[in-house]
Amino acid sequence: MKNFQNYPAEKYETADYEKIEEGIYKTKSPYETDSSEEVFVTSLSFEMEPDQYGEEDGSPSNISQVPFEDLLDEFCVYVTDFYDDLNEASEQTCYQEFGSSDLEDIKNLRTIIGKRVYAVPCMDDGEEYYDTKIE
Repeated sequence: MKNFQNYPAEKYETADYEKIEEGIYKTKSPYETDSSEEVFVTSLSFEMEPDQYGEEDGSPSNISQVPFEDLLDEFCVYVTDFYDDLNEASEQTCYQEFGSSDLEDIKNLRTIIGKRVYAVPCMDDGEEYYDTKIE
């Protein structure tokens, strides 16, 4: 995955979102049953790299789990909006909204803007695994 950019979603201009700082908003959690639960969110766009390990079949409408899941784990965030319409209409650019109850997690995630995240296959005692790199 490469070319991470801030995505300024139009929905952030509504009363449901409170701007905390550039690209970061506070809103009600889309997943909590307690409607008062709030989360911090940010939206990013990026491109899949079909020639990279784990991203071979990746596209905006089919975001590869490798290395995407590691990205979520690394920054302790989860997906709060898949932007299905944007991703279905796009041939190259993927759009995702990420959320966390911890503002620092979202700030840390935004450090990947302008960077590349990819998986490198490795072997250990005949077992294949991968390391995720951020550069």
